[in-house]
Amino acid sequence: MTQLAREGHYDIEVDGETRVVIDPALVTLGEPYHDSKYKVFETLSEGRRMMMGDDPRLPKMPEKPGLLDFFRYRLAKTAINHLLQSAALARRSGQPEKIVLACLLHDIAIGGLIPGDHGYWGAQLIEPYVEEEVSWAVRHHQAVRFFADDSVGYSCPAAYEYFFGPGYVPPPYIHDAYKAARAHRWYMSARLITLNDLYAFDPNTTVDMEEFEDVIGRNFRQPKEGLGFDGSPSAHMWRAMIWPHNAL
Repeated sequence: MTQLAREGHYDIEVDGETRVVIDPALVTLGEPYHDSKYKVFETLSEGRRMMMGDDPRLPKMPEKPGLLDFFRYRLAKTAINHLLQSAALARRSGQPEKIVLACLLHDIAIGGLIPGDHGYWGAQLIEPYVEEEVSWAVRHHQAVRFFADDSVGYSCPAAYEYFFGPGYVPPPYIHDAYKAARAHRWYMSARLITLNDLYAFDPNTTVDMEEFEDVIGRNFRQPKEGLGFDGSPSAHMWRAMIWPHNAL
């Protein structure tokens, strides 16, 4: 299997034939080949087609995948370790299972979909399968994490200054979301995610994901058809992780 120099698209070998993978528009916005990459359609021929279906570079997903299958086969390993550590911290501090689950899922979009507005993407992804409070907390932890709360000993992470530059100020919509969350009855649920988020980046700590099978079983409504195939409002998002390089 060979990968050509990237110009918004590249070739892989699938079952002895060439499949063209084209980068999503979000990835190439601002790049010089954002428009020209689509000319690759003109190069198709017998034995050279667009990528559809299972990508041989990825583990094949079960026919009816559950939540942990996405942890095992799709999410980035760094994200998995962080989510497991966050959930373990929440459980160790005696938080209820809904908060443990929220911590387990809060950055799922970063690990498997898209980092920008990851709280919103993650909340939409899980919304059909969890209590409303859980998806609400996942959505709003994105804004809440930028603001201190002395009542629980939370300060904005020092790493953000390193990541984004000294004096970084979140955009107005983040401030508005924080104000709305601060006045909401579930504010502390989002805040608890940030508390168990901040200290969950130890590269030398590993947590077995099977430790949370019971929590998932009681609090995550896994569809019998498998995630991505139950017709829910977010089924297409799970399918996007199953077949991330489909041309259409």
